[in-house]
Amino acid sequence: MLEDKDIQKLKEELATKKDLECFATKEDLEHAFSEHATKEIEIFATKEELKEAVKNLSTKEDFNKLLTAVDSYAKKADTYFQEMVMLSHKVSRNEKWIQQLADKLGVKLEY
Repeated sequence: MLEDKDIQKLKEELATKKDLECFATKEDLEHAFSEHATKEIEIFATKEELKEAVKNLSTKEDFNKLLTAVDSYAKKADTYFQEMVMLSHKVSRNEKWIQQLADKLGVKLEY
């Protein structure tokens, strides 16, 4: 059986209703959770939003078309640069011939 001193000791160790008033109630927690849950719902995407986002993603076919276009442009650019190098050599060769002709004819060329 519990004696008076045991009951007194329990009263000293256990919290009273007054001691528990500073803690949140069930209603307080539900209110705080509902506010937080509403914010979370606004942050995360819904299934419909995800489905719409997936529809807008590029496919392998789109990527391959882009890659083909870039490759085609790179080939054209490479051809153009090769032609420019050849043209530069041709101009240099012509300038050299003109200079040789001018030297033979005794004409001074001014640039």
